[in-house]
Amino acid sequence: MKYQLACGDVMPGCAQTFDENDKGVLLGAVAKHAAGAHGITEMTPEVLAAVESKIRVSQG
Repeated sequence: MKYQLACGDVMPGCAQTFDENDKGVLLGAVAKHAAGAHGITEMTPEVLAAVESKIRVSQG
């Protein structure tokens, strides 16, 4: 499975995209990006829910 996320779906105006075979790896990359690019250093349940609601899953 492929897990994909466009950061702009959560943070309008951000062009960063993520494409991973493992959801945990994707979430780790998103957390690192969120801290460095957006100053979000804590993945609260609300932030995590917003991110997970925008993850697309494909068989690719």
